[in-house]
Amino acid sequence: MEQHGTLTSFLPTDGLDINGGREAMARFQEWLREQFLAGQPVGELVASRSSFIDQLLILGWEQFGLNQHPQLALVAVGGYGRGELHPHSDIDILILSHTTLPAALGETIGEYLTLLWDLRLEVGHAVRSVQECIEQGRADITIATNLIESRLITGSVQTFADLNHAIQPERFWPSADFFRAKRDEQVARHQQYKDTVYLLEPDLKSNPGGLRDIQTLAWVARRQFGATTLYEMTSYGFLSRSEYLELLDCQNFLWRLRFALHIAIGKNDNRMLFDRQRAVAELLGYPGQGNAPIEQMMKRFYQTVRRIAELNRMLLQLFDEAILGNQSTETLLLDEHFLLRGNRIDTREAELFLRSPVLMLTMFIQIADHPEITGIAAGCLRQLREARRTLIYSLQELPECRQQFMALIRHPNGMGLPITLMHEHGILAAYLPQWNQIVGQMQFDMFHAYTVDEHTHRLLKNIYRFLLPTNEREQPLFREVHKRLPKAELLLLAALFHDIAKGRGGDHSELGASEALYFCQLHGLDRYDSRLVAWLVRQHLLFSVTAQRRDIYDPDVVNDFAEKVRDEQHLDYLYCLTVADICATNDNLWNDWKGTLLRELYFATQKALRLGLENPPDLKLKIRENQRKAQEILAANAQPEHAIDTLWQNFKADYFLRHTPEQIAWHTQHILHHDKSEPLVLFGQHAARGGSELFIYCRDMSNLFATVAAILSHKGLNIHDAQIMTSKDGYVMDTFVVLEPNGDPVDAERLPSLRKGLTIALNNPAMPLPKPRPLSRRHRQFSVPTRITFLPNKGDRKHTLIELTALDRPGLLARIGAVFQQCDLTVHAAKITTIGERVEDFFSLSRPQGAPLSDIDEHQLEEKLVAELNPDDDM
Repeated sequence: MEQHGTLTSFLPTDGLDINGGREAMARFQEWLREQFLAGQPVGELVASRSSFIDQLLILGWEQFGLNQHPQLALVAVGGYGRGELHPHSDIDILILSHTTLPAALGETIGEYLTLLWDLRLEVGHAVRSVQECIEQGRADITIATNLIESRLITGSVQTFADLNHAIQPERFWPSADFFRAKRDEQVARHQQYKDTVYLLEPDLKSNPGGLRDIQTLAWVARRQFGATTLYEMTSYGFLSRSEYLELLDCQNFLWRLRFALHIAIGKNDNRMLFDRQRAVAELLGYPGQGNAPIEQMMKRFYQTVRRIAELNRMLLQLFDEAILGNQSTETLLLDEHFLLRGNRIDTREAELFLRSPVLMLTMFIQIADHPEITGIAAGCLRQLREARRTLIYSLQELPECRQQFMALIRHPNGMGLPITLMHEHGILAAYLPQWNQIVGQMQFDMFHAYTVDEHTHRLLKNIYRFLLPTNEREQPLFREVHKRLPKAELLLLAALFHDIAKGRGGDHSELGASEALYFCQLHGLDRYDSRLVAWLVRQHLLFSVTAQRRDIYDPDVVNDFAEKVRDEQHLDYLYCLTVADICATNDNLWNDWKGTLLRELYFATQKALRLGLENPPDLKLKIRENQRKAQEILAANAQPEHAIDTLWQNFKADYFLRHTPEQIAWHTQHILHHDKSEPLVLFGQHAARGGSELFIYCRDMSNLFATVAAILSHKGLNIHDAQIMTSKDGYVMDTFVVLEPNGDPVDAERLPSLRKGLTIALNNPAMPLPKPRPLSRRHRQFSVPTRITFLPNKGDRKHTLIELTALDRPGLLARIGAVFQQCDLTVHAAKITTIGERVEDFFSLSRPQGAPLSDIDEHQLEEKLVAELNPDDDM
C-alpha cells in the first residue's frame, strides 16, 4: 500500500473548510472500511489514519498561520502519539510553547480548534508551556504517560526537544515511581471490571486482559529501558520470542475487534455490548446461523484476553523484581521439587514440569497445604506455560495425576487459591478435555454474567467461600446442610460437571451426567458415589425450577419433588449445589426471596421424606392448627371472637392452608376494621418471605390481576408471587410478593404512593391503565418466542397449570392478565421468574365456575397469548 500518495489524495485541494474537510474525512473513512473488509492488516490501517490526521491537522495549522510562530509545536499524545488511531479513536493533541501565549495567538489557536470540532473530529486538546506540562505531569500519572509517548506533528523541533529532555526519568517520574503508579492504576481499573476477563459485555481496552494491559507493559518498558516496541523487550530478557509473538497475535486480534466495532457503531466506544456483537461478528466474517458467529468470536476473545492477562501478570512480576528489586532472598524448601520464594511458590530446577507433568498438580497441592502462598513465581509460571503447551494428552490419562487431582478435590483448601490458579493458567483445561471445550464459551443472554468456565469456577469458589469462618452469616442453611454431607468431594465433582456439556447441542444436563459418571469411575469412586454425582448433574436445575416456578404450597408439588429426590442425602447435596449455582450465575441474582423459596421447599420436602411419601400430610389438621394460632394472635390484640368466626365463615379452606397464622391474623384484623365499600390495600410492616407482601381485599372484579400488575409495573416494581383467592361472599383476598428491581423489599417511603395508586385503580375499573415503557436497547437484541405449556393434570385438579416463556418486556404481566380476562379465566396463583431477557412464569387458572380449561379453552388461550406477546410494534 503506497500510503503517503493514497492519503494525500483525500485531502482538500482548496484549503481546509468545514464542507471540504468533512467530505475528505468521509471519503477517507469509507476507504478505511473498504481496506479493512478486503483484509488489509489492521496495524497498517491504524497507522494510515494517524498519518491522514497528521496531514489534515498540518493543513489547518498552516492555514491559520500557526507555522509562523517559531516556538510553537503541535504534538500528538496518547494513542495518537503512538501513531495508532482506530476509525473513531480520540485525537489527543498538545499545543506546546515555551512561554505564555499572547492573547491574539490564543484566539487564533481557539479558531483552529473550533474548525477541528466543526469537522466533527473527536479532539482532546491542551495548550501548555513546557513548564506547565512538567508541573501537571508530576501531579497526574495519566498526563505523565501521555507526555512520555508524545510525538511531534509539526512546528518547533527545539520546543519539542526541550519537552523530551525535561521528561527523562532522572528528572520526571523516575522508573520505580512510574512502575508503582501504573501497577496501582491497573489494579484499580481491574477492580472496576470485577477483576475478571470473563464479563459478557467487555470493554476491549479497559477489561482485564484488554488492550490497556498490553499498553501498561509497553509504558513500563519504555520508561525503564527506552523500549519503544514490544519486540525490544525481547532484547532485555523479559520476553521470549514466542511470548512476543503471542502478545503480538493477541494485540492484532483485539485491534481487529476494535476496528470492526468502531465501523459498526460509527463512534468511539470500546464496549462490546450485546446489541453490537452480531454486527461485529458479521464484519469479521464469522460463519454460522443464529448466535453461532457471536459465540465463535467471543470465545476467541476470552481465550485471547486470558493469554494477555497471564503474560501481563508474569511480566509485571519480573518488572517488580528488576525495577523495584523485590526479588526475595528468603526461601523456604517445601520438598525436593518446590520452594517458597517470599510468598510465591517456585521450582528448584529448570524444566521440572517438562520432565514430570504430574508435578504440575503436585504444585497446587503444595499451594493448598501452605496458606501463606499467594501466587506463582514468574520463572515457575513460565515453566508451567511451556510444559502445558507441549502436552499431547490430557493429564487425567496418567494414574498418578488422577490421584493428585482427587487429593486436591478432597483437600479442605483445594477450592481456594489452587482452583483459581488452575483455572487462570489453563491447568484445568490441560487436565480435563471437556473443560477445554467450555473455556471462553459465552452465553448470549442477560441472565449469565460470565462464560461457562468462569461460572463453574465461581460455583466451586462459592462452595469453599460459604464455609469460611468469616462468612458465617452469608448462607447459614448451606453451612448447616453441608456439615451433614458424608463426602463433600461429591458436591465439588457435581459442580465441576454441571455445565460441562454446554454449547454442544442437546440436553447439557444429560450429556454432562454421562461424562460425570465416566469421570467418577475413572477416578476410583464406587458405583453409588458415581451415580450420585451423575444424578446431581442431571438434576442440577430441579430444585431451582421447582422452588421458583411451581406452587410449593401445593402438597402434590412437594410430594412430586420428594419422589424425584428420593432421600434426604440427595436433598442435601442438591440444595447445596443449587444455592452455590444461583450465586455464581451473576452478582445480582441471589436475593432473600429466592433464599426463602429454597428454604421452604427444602424443609417441606425434608418433612415429607421423614413422614414417608405414603403418608401425606393431614390438610384438615393443618388448617385447624393455622386457625388456632391465628386466633391466639388476634385474642392478644383484643379482637372479638364472634366477629372473627363470622368473617372466617366466608373464607374457603384453601385460604387457611396457604397462609401462615401471622398472615391470617394480620388480614383478619384489618378487614374487621375496614369499610367494605372501599378497597383494602395493605403492605406488610416487615419483609415477608424475602419480599414485601401486598394484600388486597375488595369486591371481585374481572380485571383485578391485570390492573394490579399494570400499576406495579408502572411504579417500577416486580411481582414474584401471587395467591389469588375469592371468599364465599364475593370478595377477593389477593396476596402478592413484590420486590424492587434490585431484589430488595419495597422502600418504605414509596408505600403511601403505591397504596394510593392501587386504590384509585381498583375504584375505577374502567380507568385506562398506564402504558408500559418501550423495550430496552439490550432486550431488542434477543428473540424469545412465546411458548405455552399446559402441565399434565395429576389427580383431580380443579385448576389448569400452565408455564409461559416469553421475552421480558415492560408491562408483560399486565398484558398476560388482560388476555386471561379476555378469555374469561380466573387466576388462582402465579409464580413470576425472570431469567435475563426472558420470563418463565407459572399460572394456575380455571374457568369462572371453577373447572379446569377444556381443550378448546387451551387452544384459544395459547393463540391469544402468542398474538399479544409477540407484537411487531415492540421490536
